[in-house]
Amino acid sequence: MAGINIEKPLSSRLGCGGAAGGWSKLLLVVALVTSAGALFASFSSNFGVSVWFSAPSSLLASHRDVVANSSTEELVLPSLPPPRASSPPLAPLLPPASLSQDVDTLIGSPVFFAPPPSPVKDADDLDEYAGEYDPKMPPLGPEPALTPSPGLAPVTTSLPPPMAHPPSPVVNFADTKPPPPPTTSVPVPSPIETSNAAGVKPSSGFWTETDRQLMYAKREIASAPAGLNDPDLHSPLFLNVSIFKRSYEIMERILKVYIYKDGPKPLFHTPELGGIYASEGWFMKLMEQNKQFAVKDPEKAHLFYMAYSSRQLRAHLYVPDSHTSRPLSIFLRDYVNMISAKYPFWNRRRGADHFLVGCHDWATYTTRMHDELRMNAIKAVCNADVSEGIFVRGKDVSLPETYIKAPKRPQRGIGGKPALKRSILAFFAGHMHGRVRPILLQHWRGRDRDMRIYEALPQEIASKMSYAEHMKSSKFCICPMGYEVNSPRIVEAIYYECVPVVIADNFVLPFEQVLDWSAFSVVVAEKDIPKLKDILLGISLGKYTTMQMNVKKLQKHFLWNVKPRKYDLFHMILHSIWFNRLNQIHVQ
Repeated sequence: MAGINIEKPLSSRLGCGGAAGGWSKLLLVVALVTSAGALFASFSSNFGVSVWFSAPSSLLASHRDVVANSSTEELVLPSLPPPRASSPPLAPLLPPASLSQDVDTLIGSPVFFAPPPSPVKDADDLDEYAGEYDPKMPPLGPEPALTPSPGLAPVTTSLPPPMAHPPSPVVNFADTKPPPPPTTSVPVPSPIETSNAAGVKPSSGFWTETDRQLMYAKREIASAPAGLNDPDLHSPLFLNVSIFKRSYEIMERILKVYIYKDGPKPLFHTPELGGIYASEGWFMKLMEQNKQFAVKDPEKAHLFYMAYSSRQLRAHLYVPDSHTSRPLSIFLRDYVNMISAKYPFWNRRRGADHFLVGCHDWATYTTRMHDELRMNAIKAVCNADVSEGIFVRGKDVSLPETYIKAPKRPQRGIGGKPALKRSILAFFAGHMHGRVRPILLQHWRGRDRDMRIYEALPQEIASKMSYAEHMKSSKFCICPMGYEVNSPRIVEAIYYECVPVVIADNFVLPFEQVLDWSAFSVVVAEKDIPKLKDILLGISLGKYTTMQMNVKKLQKHFLWNVKPRKYDLFHMILHSIWFNRLNQIHVQ
């Protein structure tokens, strides 16, 4: 009854007179009001009532598009952490957007999914011994100005510019104070004022455990007692065998390396084990298989390895006949920007504890478009030329260039005749690249029987004595630079127990931080090529015999082993990287 009594005044107020007509109209009004209320409540629960009245039509349209394309029932807007000021913008890697017009449109489909192209013969990549390969590729022409392409992320970050590294001799840890008493385990020393290669302290404001371990290691090495003996080390080969032995022992005990897993094959994680650029491939293969130094937890790492191949970059990204390495530089810049945005480790030291290993002639040049990569990271490269302002002596590492003919048997054919049975004074045969070799031939080809200097080894001579036999029968093997300062002949001479004669101004010799190259080699200035025979004849028989014996003792330090052995080439390269990293830490 009460409902009937209410309905009459309400229906009359709404203008819905009559019994049947009034009820139907009233129900219609109630339904409209209920629907409108439900719609308003649903929208305001997500955006708030104020948004309903103040949001512009473009935002509402955007919201409708999001809801229409959403697979969830509720739109969730998570709160994002503030951006890290020290991280550069994330640059795409597969493939970098900046390479789309520079590379992909020129060589076809994306490089990472295309079949590998045929290897390109370049720099020193040929069998100069029997003349089996085609002539070499001409050197790079002048590089264009290194300005970013349209749409590229900027190279610089919010960090201050990196510190320049003046070329300076290795300090051999002479800048340290006496260490605390030795202990059986690695202690945590009291805080010490230090600086790293980039000239900044850790972003966290305090030294990490790995920092303290490195400072401890440097002090321990500096205090190495003289006269440390090791039957596996021939002391005349070393500048200071005690320093080397102590440094190597501590490296074995504490060094940990984190290997970035990022990067597509074949540019990354694909070692090339044959040819003259095999050093980078062998190091990559053995480092990634290593269980002693490689660590899965990056927080425990003292060094960070960027496992890419400079040879593969050249084979897949170089634009034929362009004579520029710019696409390679852009790609590498984008890769470093990516890992520095994805991980915190690059930004902690601005790359000073990161390293690369590259043997292609262009490995050094491809770092030029990223300032921190060029100036701070440790570059282990075959093209160790200090005159170009990219390779930094005392920080970067001169990587030995090894020519591997049989990857399954990397030591095949090594050895040579004893010193007194070597009948040829000096030998060289090879194609004419660079500035040094034409001068060498101009002065010595065909002019002196003691100086066997050829361009390509003549067929009538090669049929009687091969290139390798010439090196095994010569007292001195001439190792002139090619297009770049490095040459595989230096290590070949060591393999064949021939005293190498290095002719390459501004070349940093491999492992110069620890090896005394005067004990087993001759370094001749380019201007002294006309005096070459006089220089060699000026070495007495007794001194030559000692040098040749030292070459034989040195051999083990330049050999690749399928399973690494103590003091072999893999460990010597890793030790040089470790040693140079310590050299950037100043303990006061």
